[in-house]
Amino acid sequence: MSNHINQLVNHWFTHKDECQWVLATVISTEGSSYRKPGAMMLINDLGQYFGLVSGGCLESDIIRKARRCLVEQINSVVKYDMREEQDLAWQLGIGCGGMVEILLQPILEQNSWLGLETVHMHMNSRTACSYKISLSGDIPDNQVLALANIEQYKKNPHHRVYSRTTDAIELILVPSPHIAIFGGGVDARPLVNLAIEMGWEVTLIDHRAGYARESEFPRASRIVNIRFEQINEMNWFRTIDAAVVMGHNVTFDAEALKLLQGSCAHYIGLLGPVHRTEKVLAEAKLARTNLPKQFANPIGLNIGGDLPESIALSILSEIHAYMHQSDAQSHANILMRHNEDKGRNH
Repeated sequence: MSNHINQLVNHWFTHKDECQWVLATVISTEGSSYRKPGAMMLINDLGQYFGLVSGGCLESDIIRKARRCLVEQINSVVKYDMREEQDLAWQLGIGCGGMVEILLQPILEQNSWLGLETVHMHMNSRTACSYKISLSGDIPDNQVLALANIEQYKKNPHHRVYSRTTDAIELILVPSPHIAIFGGGVDARPLVNLAIEMGWEVTLIDHRAGYARESEFPRASRIVNIRFEQINEMNWFRTIDAAVVMGHNVTFDAEALKLLQGSCAHYIGLLGPVHRTEKVLAEAKLARTNLPKQFANPIGLNIGGDLPESIALSILSEIHAYMHQSDAQSHANILMRHNEDKGRNH
């Protein structure tokens, strides 16, 4: 199970009556921290936790404090500060050098399950929502509000702080990315599996006999074996964020590209070298210069390697960077350039 809000609330909803639960949310940080405000974790009275609010160094202590939260049935705020040598964070061996505050909330019927049933509904209907978390010491309801224009929030498809007051923190919760993969050959297996591991929704499409078999893609969210002209009417087609075309057949790939021009995908990638792509575009009667969608070809980041697993990592890394509006540069290189610029300015 991934750490995305979709998987967290789905797991809680499935098991919510089997044990008692606490919601842990990072509400503020200063300096270096592994997770940022808005990160969530669910803890039950069996000592199990799902999600992360640190790199794994705080979780055992948070579980201990969550038990007290359940007994007292009130919200509590836990603060770990590596800037203070007397703080518990030093005993836990945290090395990030920053401060993190975490709100613990018991998930109870009398506080309407903190609105998580409604969050669960929105995530599974692929609707963005505003999630307002109370920071007061009692156990008021958290508030959930559907957001109509999901597209403006898909620029960064993870929970992020929208606003913060002394009484509440408001998060924007967005469903996990939905990737459509056109082509169910053997090289699509690692792409499907890696995307699922990241918590993405994955639809695999291939109407050709012998391709996209369920036995070969047991982890795919859905497998679609119908012809392209029928796909426009499918509900899932209206929710895709990115698409990869890898059918290894010029006609198949051309038909997929034509179909995707009318989709809501922000990113469309085509596997194969440029000279082959020109044949695919000619077959589809499309031109690079006037494609209405972001088109990636050759697809993927230049990370080296030619194994299917390396190619899958390259493709998903590029899609991830695009959706997060990141330049996909090495953090070490960014820091080095920053230090060089700082040195020139002094």
